[in-house]
Amino acid sequence: MIDWTQVLDPLGTAGRVPALLDQVEAEGDAGAWDDLWDALCLEGETVVPASFAALPRLVAIGSTTPQALSLAGSIMRGALQDHGADDLLQSCTSVVPRLQSLLDRRLKSRPVGYLHAFRDLLAVTGQYHWSSVLGDFSDDFYSMCCPHCDVEVTVAIGDHGRYSAIRDWHAGDVERRDLQPVSPEDLIGTGRWMHDTAVRDDQDWLANGLTYLFGKAECPRCASTFGIAAEYTAANLPPSGE
Repeated sequence: MIDWTQVLDPLGTAGRVPALLDQVEAEGDAGAWDDLWDALCLEGETVVPASFAALPRLVAIGSTTPQALSLAGSIMRGALQDHGADDLLQSCTSVVPRLQSLLDRRLKSRPVGYLHAFRDLLAVTGQYHWSSVLGDFSDDFYSMCCPHCDVEVTVAIGDHGRYSAIRDWHAGDVERRDLQPVSPEDLIGTGRWMHDTAVRDDQDWLANGLTYLFGKAECPRCASTFGIAAEYTAANLPPSGE
């Protein structure tokens, strides 16, 4: 049994959270949902100890309430934050498989805001990096260094083009090189799972963009090629020891 007076939310102790959970489950009141988001996932991204204390209840409600499922997924996207609640996060790991199943079922329904639910599912499966950075491929830019000559390369995947370039402060993206998309049959691991899920759910925009994200780029300076996803992931890993 959780002593909510000993659990913190953004305003202090989270004694109001159980009543809010009761209210949204019973009535689905929009104002109560707003208050619950503020208490558990401030501005849609900042989590606190109360977030993980409430997670099992949200998963239980989430089987019939999309708002609860969305809030639970957003909380999981913040699992790596410095929230000071590792013990509470560990205590609710038993509900993670259920949350994963519910999110996957929601994706199959092709909801409005598919990408948000997709990123939630990525977090629940431990893919926090892609959950954080994956865009909608309409105007996406990824910055990384060429692993061969160490020059900074900008990779664009969107309506404006799909290319690697050197970004110039005045001239914009120069020395552009077309990206080399990967064949879906050659995708492996997380990339394959992401692509297969998008195809299953008829999200062609996402499936196509992923073939470029997990494809190859040519360095405009040294003309070597490298894997975009691998280099971008490496560039965004925390320093050793953190």
